Amino acid sequence: QVQLVESGGGLVQAGDSLRLSCAAAGRTFTNYGIGWFRQAPGKEREFVAAINWSGDNTYYADSVKGRFTISRDNAKNTVYLQMNSLKPEDTAVYYCAARSRYFSGSYNYPPEYAYWGQGTQVTVSS
Repeated sequence: QVQLVESGGGLVQAGDSLRLSCAAAGRTFTNYGIGWFRQAPGKEREFVAAINWSGDNTYYADSVKGRFTISRDNAKNTVYLQMNSLKPEDTAVYYCAARSRYFSGSYNYPPEYAYWGQGTQVTVSS
């Protein structure tokens, strides 16, 4: 089991920045790639960004590329999502999720992720 806890969400204005954190406990953190997903009211959960177990490879949705940066600190068992130039359409509940480092499928496919956090709300006002 891997327990994931997100933090750092809040209410900000368009153009502001936020940094989300995903703290992991349980099994060896470096056994897992981590993804961030988000879900807005009435919409399906969508991929935001992901990072492999070592931090060498990162992946982004087109909608956040150039504005969001994912990183990880394996010594702290934590993954971060730095979100800059936030837009009202970024408003959603943000979830982090863990998938085995041995999976070779696409990082943007939610069923590949075995463990999920409870989510943190991000609201961007215009």
